[in-house]
Amino acid sequence: MNADSKGCSLNADSQYVELAVEVFSMLADASRVRIILALRDGELAVGALAELLGKSPASVSQHLAKMRLARMVATRQEGTKVLYRLENEHARQLVVDAIHQAEHALGGTPAHHARRREAS
Repeated sequence: MNADSKGCSLNADSQYVELAVEVFSMLADASRVRIILALRDGELAVGALAELLGKSPASVSQHLAKMRLARMVATRQEGTKVLYRLENEHARQLVVDAIHQAEHALGGTPAHHARRREAS
């Protein structure tokens, strides 16, 4: 018997399935995926994120507000600046896995597999 099966939330009848769908819905926007990628290495202010994404600060702010309500990002005040960071590693990992899956859709050897072979 699998020791993880007790209390596991990864079953088809899990109470978290609908919430998981909401997470995917939140990530079904290229700007939000790019925000997560930009924040994977640390905190950034709205202006820096807007510049990286090539979007207006107002647009980025709207995305960040939704992501904050979904508890994907958190904030920290530094003087007059508000810095955004990922709330935890899970949204980052979802995006990384989705990009790796997208690489597979292109055929051939995905870049993430090629890097593993080079490291061996």
